[in-house]
This record gives sequence, structure tokens and C-alpha cells, in this order.
Amino acid sequence: MKPLSSLIQRDRVFDFLKPRESPVDVRHGPILYLDEVSVSFDGFKAIDRLSLTIDDGELRCIIGPNGAGKTTMMDIITGKTRPDSGEVWFGTRHDLLRLDEPQIATLGIGRKFQKPTVFEALSVFENLELAGASDKRLWPSLFARLDAQARERIEETLELIQLTEQRDRAAGVLSHGQKQWLEIGMLLMQRPRLLLVDEPVAGMTEREMARTAELLRGLAGRHSVVVVEHDMGFVRSIANKVTVLHQGRVLAEGTMDQVSKDSRVAEVYLGAPEEELVR
Repeated sequence: MKPLSSLIQRDRVFDFLKPRESPVDVRHGPILYLDEVSVSFDGFKAIDRLSLTIDDGELRCIIGPNGAGKTTMMDIITGKTRPDSGEVWFGTRHDLLRLDEPQIATLGIGRKFQKPTVFEALSVFENLELAGASDKRLWPSLFARLDAQARERIEETLELIQLTEQRDRAAGVLSHGQKQWLEIGMLLMQRPRLLLVDEPVAGMTEREMARTAELLRGLAGRHSVVVVEHDMGFVRSIANKVTVLHQGRVLAEGTMDQVSKDSRVAEVYLGAPEEELVR
């Protein structure tokens, strides 16, 4: 397989890597800003005065033990869950707490869940075609005529996620890793400004993990990418900055070396020794 660097460092950079034109203003602050956000479910405080910022073009990894609030945080960002208090801003103009899920997606926030959600009966090409269609209903999307620009974007996406040879295969017969890459490609067809990626390498082979790391690193810069992941080796391979959540708050933040040497971080990982976090 071609390394991603050979694909994105050519004289002609893929047009689809450029996020859509968006009214998101980051001239005076980060692309994503959470301030003192709290939410409780039946008396359990899932998020407790959480404050977090993500810079434009940054690749950030979020780690933490089960129940730390990672999924709830992403639910709040995407509008699935409304917090009890706090602020969530996309750029400096968009108060996400005033918007619903479709409006937030339209702004340019895309989310990939842990389990791939592709249309298994459709081909890889058709999945990407559907993801890029302006009318998201299945049959209008598939029977609409593709223009040259849309077809080129699909071909370029196939090349980036390295599924060109599988373009006509049903998505249901792909390997687990290939389905994960296809879903990332489907998100890219929508030209998001911010990608939220939940446990992308769960169940992958080592080779698939290496390929996924290369893909996510290549997307950073043109997109802001937030990755929630439990595999510390994978986090180390992609992250410049890591945020550790615990009991709905930021426990530690910094490079992987810095957080792995933090005694508080080792303690919340069920007393795991430092070398277990560094692996």
C-alpha cells in the first residue's frame, strides 16, 4: 500500500481534504471550546465542570478509564445530550447548545462511532456516493447522476483510504479495519471541519492499526481530529497532546510522556504501573 505521505504531499493536494467553506471563526480562539460543562443522569454526575479547548487543525487524543465521561463529552458536542450547565462553542460564533444534531453536523462536525456504521449491502463506491450526496435519502442519492467533480472526490477518497481495489465490493465483506477506513472516508465526503473518532482501532490487526495511525496523522492540520482511544500504544503513535479524563473532569493534559509519568493517571487506571501506560 502506498504511504499516506506520498498521497498528500504531491504537488496537487486532494481537494476533498479541504474542509467545506464554513462560517466558523477561529481567528480569536480555538475551534472547540467547552467551559464548566456538567451533566447528571439519575443523580450520577457523568460530566463535572469539564473545561477543554481544541485548536484548529489539532489532533488530540482523549483517554481515561471506563466511565470517565469520554462518550458523554462527544454526545454533548454533537447535540445528542444537553448538559445541565456550561458552555460549548464551535469557533467564536456558534453556541452548540442552541443547535440540534442536524444543525451541528451541517456546521462541519462529523462523528465516527466505535462500531462501523456502513451500508453493508452497498458497494464501497456507493457508500461514499451516499455520504457525499446533498439529498441523504437512499434512493434519490443512488439514482442521481454523479457529476465529474463528485466522481473525482470519490475516487480521491478511495485512494486516500486505500480501498480503490475494493470499490465495487459490498461493504459487508470488508475486513473490520477496512470498514473503519470506509466510515472515515464517508465522513470526509462531507468535508467536516472537526472529526470526533471513537476507538478507531478496537479489534484491528497491528498492520491495520499502523495504517489507521498514518491516516489520522495525515488528516490533522486540514481538519481538527479528536480521538478517544484505550490502546495506549496507538495513542503514543499519533498524539502530540493527550487529555486524561476522570470522573467527568480533566485529570491531566500534556504529551504522552508527561501524562504517563503522572502518578494520578496511573492511579485511576486501576493502579497500573507506569510501564503499562507507556506501552
